[in-house]
Amino acid sequence: MKKNFYYVIGVDGGGVKTFAALANLNGKVLATAKTGSSSPRNVGFEKAIDNLAVAIKLLLKKIKDKNIVSVFLGLPCLEEEFKGKEEKIKKELKKHKEILPIFKGKVIIGSDQLVGFRSGTDKREGIVLIAGSGQVVHGWRGKKEIKISGWGYLTEKGSAFWVGKRGLEKVLEHLDGIGSKTLITNLLFQKFHLRKREDLLTKIYSGNLQNNICLISIFVDQAAKRGDKISKKILIEGGKELTKTTKIAIRKLGFQKRKFPLVLIGSMFKSKLILETVKKEIKKFAPEAEIIRPEKEPVFGAIKLAMEGVKLTDNKDI
Repeated sequence: MKKNFYYVIGVDGGGVKTFAALANLNGKVLATAKTGSSSPRNVGFEKAIDNLAVAIKLLLKKIKDKNIVSVFLGLPCLEEEFKGKEEKIKKELKKHKEILPIFKGKVIIGSDQLVGFRSGTDKREGIVLIAGSGQVVHGWRGKKEIKISGWGYLTEKGSAFWVGKRGLEKVLEHLDGIGSKTLITNLLFQKFHLRKREDLLTKIYSGNLQNNICLISIFVDQAAKRGDKISKKILIEGGKELTKTTKIAIRKLGFQKRKFPLVLIGSMFKSKLILETVKKEIKKFAPEAEIIRPEKEPVFGAIKLAMEGVKLTDNKDI
């Protein structure tokens, strides 16, 4: 099997977007594609599969010979309410005729949590903490596997939705005169081009509510950087909430006094306050933790997993 003529595909599915990549058997990424959410929880099963199929179709257009030997699809919600639905997902994908060539090879469906973990390390044991629009912790040690949180953005503390919601609450308290003044209010009105508080309601509740609330988390971080005390308090609290769930996983896996990789994935770690709080709290609890912020996108973890799924039939050719 010659590496130059065979390909793998890795997909990192998410609640907001889907990121797919095509690579050769050397692991070199040749093309990427982005589409909308592939979370059945957020957009429904059929729409999630449609977005997944479109991403794959865009990649297949980049190559003349559709020799795809392995595909790893890392999907959200696969560890929760869509666990055990792998065959249903494959059946739905096969309705999209343009992507049928991928089924000539191996198609592996797994969790976006595993994808995130492997994007930061080649080790099989360790923990991933994902904090984007939602939040989840997943860890592995030997035959033991632990997952904490990941029950949907409405409940996941420390996530972009949680921070954004807290920020919106403080803005409304400010506008009603029952809370302290916060810079988040000015940023919110500027960024959303609002004139009066009623315009805020229209903006938040029309369109994609989840995305609008998550977007406010960015304004909270911007306000914190400019010294807003309310914003700082929200972000520090968010970091501590993320640490709480991670500590449970560390304890249950027996990592507290051992060296292990802790991979941090997600937009919330772009916040310096969130990141510093998590690092500080984790190091106090598990001093040997190797905290990793991957330099590459999580989809590279999916490429690794796809390559591991390749069964090489002619070792001398590669």
